[in-house]
Amino acid sequence: MPMNRAHRRLCSSEKWARGVREKLLPWALEDVELGEDVLELGPGYGANLRVLVEQVPHLTAVEIDEDTTRLLQESWGERARVIHGDASELPLPERSFSSVVCFTMLHHVPEAARQDAIFREAFRVLRPGGVFAGSDSQPGFRFRLLHIGDTMNTLPPATLPGRLEAAGFTDVAVDRHPESGGIRFRGRRPE
Repeated sequence: MPMNRAHRRLCSSEKWARGVREKLLPWALEDVELGEDVLELGPGYGANLRVLVEQVPHLTAVEIDEDTTRLLQESWGERARVIHGDASELPLPERSFSSVVCFTMLHHVPEAARQDAIFREAFRVLRPGGVFAGSDSQPGFRFRLLHIGDTMNTLPPATLPGRLEAAGFTDVAVDRHPESGGIRFRGRRPE
């Protein structure tokens, strides 16, 4: 997992899970209709997954770290399908999901080209009319400190809409959180 020890401790904490439940997900998914079959990319320690599993009928999660995948399967395997895999090469069929989501994980993808591959894969596995939505952090002093020794490749908000459109998405929107400065994004696979 591309995170240092302090970062892993934070992301696996109850404090982080509470912030995700009370602030991050409500903002990131505001006015987003997830539908019945949701795919989460890069669930990490499961803070988002534990909220999503209560909100949607069918949840699948793809996690790149094998040990973390096992932990998620042990904790959530009866309520969500958790798969070990790479979001840039999803081991899933085309047009399988009503929505694809990812939260605060894209900045851990080392290259922009691989982030773009994730966008293309999200598009590929979405059903027509489905939405791709999520959020990510933006650099700041505390963010940089937390990421010492981590993979950190943030998404420039000015270029993200064009990158999502290049993957095939329409109705693309990217905006910043008024307090944290983080971004949320969404795009739709055309009908």
